[in-house]
Amino acid sequence: MTNTVNLREIILNILLEINREEQYSHLAIRSTLEKYQYLPKQDRAFITRICEGTVEYMLQIDYIIDRFSKVRVSKMKPVIQNILRSAVYQLCYMDSIPDSAVCNEAVKLAQRKGFYSLKGFVNGVLRNIARSKGHIPFPDREQPVEYLSVKYSMPVWLVEKWLGQLGFEKTEAMLAQFLKERPTSVYLRGSAEDRERTLESLKRQGVTAEPAPYVEGAYYISGYNYLPAVEAFQEGCFQVQDVSSMLAGEAAGFQKGDFVLDLCAAPGGKSLYAADKLQGTGMVEARDLTSYKIGLLEENMERCRVKNMRAVRSDATVLDKSCIGKADVVLADVPCSGLGVIGRKTDIKYKMTAQKQSELVKLQRRILSNAAQYVKANGTLIFSTCTVDRAENEENLEWFLKNHEFEAESLDEYLCEELHSETTARGYLQLLPGTHGTDGFFLARLRKKEI
Repeated sequence: MTNTVNLREIILNILLEINREEQYSHLAIRSTLEKYQYLPKQDRAFITRICEGTVEYMLQIDYIIDRFSKVRVSKMKPVIQNILRSAVYQLCYMDSIPDSAVCNEAVKLAQRKGFYSLKGFVNGVLRNIARSKGHIPFPDREQPVEYLSVKYSMPVWLVEKWLGQLGFEKTEAMLAQFLKERPTSVYLRGSAEDRERTLESLKRQGVTAEPAPYVEGAYYISGYNYLPAVEAFQEGCFQVQDVSSMLAGEAAGFQKGDFVLDLCAAPGGKSLYAADKLQGTGMVEARDLTSYKIGLLEENMERCRVKNMRAVRSDATVLDKSCIGKADVVLADVPCSGLGVIGRKTDIKYKMTAQKQSELVKLQRRILSNAAQYVKANGTLIFSTCTVDRAENEENLEWFLKNHEFEAESLDEYLCEELHSETTARGYLQLLPGTHGTDGFFLARLRKKEI
């Protein structure tokens, strides 16, 4: 590591920004690394690993500290709190760093930040944890809420919700999956021949591509350093997209010449998928709320050289009367709690609340009511979210069908047999991390009745 800067002080400052100033972790890490672009790659990786790991395992880390400290973590000064947290992460999850070095560096950092009187406290807590780390008693499985919350570092209210909705086995499998690294999933665009050429291009650049489940053209890629430097990406031969999102496109059953309206489109995965399936025919209108999101859409359209797609700035909660009854397919991937993507966006589990969820359900219903009006008679509405929650998913679907002239259509014609179930026959699918190998994702296919 470099001698010119104190890496652990940089880590501490990032954690303080995340926990005290409530900044999103990926933004805090990215902005800090931009200031320290001159650091060697291994130092930047060290900073990223500890910051991301400390945030991801924070509830478990706090539990461990509380077992060995007379002062609870919640009562500590933020500086001491986050010095201990990052040190415990290193002790418990980074075998490459000697325990003595972790403890010594934490004590030095406490002194450096003006907490000279607490160096003995920091040293004592960490030395005790280091000695006992292989034998720390965690809650027993017979206490399922506490066990799952501590073991998988998940807030109690979410554990309780999922235990009630999914049961113990599916909940534990999902929580375990959230903590695992996952490869980048991509959709290879174009025909079978185009995909073969893309695979050859990836191979030439040393990028490994393995088929992903459920969707033809879906792959997991690895072995690259910087995605924008990958030739096939620059040329628009593939787009980064989770398989669950591709399945929403499959469920739509796009036909050549369709007018497709994507109401909450950025960064554009589903819109690009639709444009590709239309094989250059029809039109995909990709809408979103802000100039920034429209910029993302336009950037991806340009990279992929898509001609049958346009980006339009629009508020999905406001009815666009000019579009009533015009769309063959409407994609409504509505704003949601995002609980299905906690594995990629750790902050969600700390920032989401039951109250926020309740407000989101109301927002989703406003957007779905507008979406219903844009669909032609006999046209299709695809309702989707990237969450795992009955109120946002199944209950919203039930509400929609009671209040709009639509009927749910079986998904079995559009999805691979492996995904067929009692619910897909009824028109909807809840994908679960740990069960399906995808993000947590909900989708439903709805047909507008002729009146």
